[in-house]
Amino acid sequence: MLTGSLRIKFLLAFGLISALITVFTLFTVGQRVQTRVREQIAQELHNSVDTFERLQEQREITLESSARLLATLPPVMAVMTSQDSATIQDASRSFWELSGSQLFVLADRDGRISALHSSVQDLARPDLGTALQASLGAGKSRDWWFADGHLFQVFLKPVSFGSGPDSPQIGVLALGFEVDQGIARSVARVASSEVAFEYDGHIVVTTIGAAQRGDLDRQVSQSRSADGAVDVVLGQEKFLATTVLAIPDTPAITLTVLKSYDQATAFLTSLNRWIVGVGIVGVLAGGLLVFLVATGFTRPLAELVQGVRALEAGDFEYPLRVRGNDEVSTVTSAFDRMRGHLQDTQRQLLSTERLATIGRMATSISHDLRHPLTAILAYAEFLSEPNISESQRKDFFEEIRIAVNRMTDELNSLLGFSKQGEPLRPAPGHMEDVIARSIQTLKVLPEFQGVRVHYDAQGDCAGIFDVGKMERVVMNLLFNAAEAVSPQTGVIDVLSRVENGSLVVQVSDNGPGIDPAILENLFQPFVSSGKEQGIGLGLTVVQKVVTDHGGDVRVERTGPSGTCFIIRIPAAIPAPAV
Repeated sequence: MLTGSLRIKFLLAFGLISALITVFTLFTVGQRVQTRVREQIAQELHNSVDTFERLQEQREITLESSARLLATLPPVMAVMTSQDSATIQDASRSFWELSGSQLFVLADRDGRISALHSSVQDLARPDLGTALQASLGAGKSRDWWFADGHLFQVFLKPVSFGSGPDSPQIGVLALGFEVDQGIARSVARVASSEVAFEYDGHIVVTTIGAAQRGDLDRQVSQSRSADGAVDVVLGQEKFLATTVLAIPDTPAITLTVLKSYDQATAFLTSLNRWIVGVGIVGVLAGGLLVFLVATGFTRPLAELVQGVRALEAGDFEYPLRVRGNDEVSTVTSAFDRMRGHLQDTQRQLLSTERLATIGRMATSISHDLRHPLTAILAYAEFLSEPNISESQRKDFFEEIRIAVNRMTDELNSLLGFSKQGEPLRPAPGHMEDVIARSIQTLKVLPEFQGVRVHYDAQGDCAGIFDVGKMERVVMNLLFNAAEAVSPQTGVIDVLSRVENGSLVVQVSDNGPGIDPAILENLFQPFVSSGKEQGIGLGLTVVQKVVTDHGGDVRVERTGPSGTCFIIRIPAAIPAPAV
């Protein structure tokens, strides 16, 4: 919820609405443009794959024609009839140069290589021999060979002695072209994209730079396993990629086509800047207009608010001006009349409350002092009897003393309540000493001799506070607990500790708990229930003293299993300035 003046609320609301509209516009336009760009890139990737397939078909036709032509040349047949590898190796170089291929292999009928020529230096002949044996064993006339990290597309043709269909086969000719960087660049240039050829899950050649090659190795598997185009991030650049089989019948060889998504959406960033700029200018201009309009509407309201705050502080004479006859003026006039009525009502309530307070105090005091006075009168009359023994006289005198002490405690409670306006007198002290003296005072009283009091001091609870008033606080809580518990089985637990720079005192008992009827007004004056003594000021005094120390007191728990009060005051109360 917005807080502050109406003017601020208007400005914030306008700014928020404008910002939301701008953000929504940016989001909507951005999503629509990104969707459209993604569709276009996906379509371009599909077209790039179609273009590669057509190029591949043309290359295969050219390569197969070259292989077929070379296999039928008489000089090739003549060289193969020598069956000498060195002779065939030397004589076949001219045929390789004539073919213009990057791989030229002549082998006997069993697939043993007799001549090998390649544009790749020191190409491993055993790897090619294994690949040739596999192709012949599978009866393939075209295949893909992978050797020493190089990938070749190869066409195989038998070399026969003679030209008839029944001519005996004397060898095999294999002609191939390497899928190298040049082919990758050609495909990328035609497709207007980046490409990567893979063999058995490993990238053989790609037009992607070396800095992005590592990311491509890790992410290319995603595009290979997904249908359609997927997002791939290489370095700091985002691409859309699709992967297809470079050769439909050879799943080990794939082609990945990548198109930069960031480059395609670069114009969207510029469009966003324009929209944001226009939005900011609109918000500023609209904010200025709203400020001027809101000032005219909210000035009378601001004056009325000042009058309400003055009334809250007790000032009934704050001047209020009524301008015009609009709704704000009507409210101001009504508030001024209400203020006058409120002042009259307050005077009447104060007078009535004084009388009611005096009546409650008189009733409470007369009720609580009647029993001790009756006992004093009765025992005084007994003492006047001439024929009583000395032991009886001492007993009657003791009863009179107990009644007087009870009246003195009641009067001290009233006196302590009346003196709560006195300033604090902070001094260094230990909460352990305060609690120990209070417990000792409680244990002196005969009616509380059977109540067990346990005290646990956790650490040195030293601080600066009004020692006398805090002793009164602890005594009041102890007396309340002692009166609440059973004289035979009553147990009071007192705990003191230092926690987060505060002194904490906890007083628990095993009494029946606080009456729910008075729980909400427990700290109000003259609130008491189920006690034979007291006028209901003990907890009021406790709350006042603790609050004056900057702390708080609360009921942690209460119920059939007992009640627990917790007091928390700062460990250091600064001394008042002299």
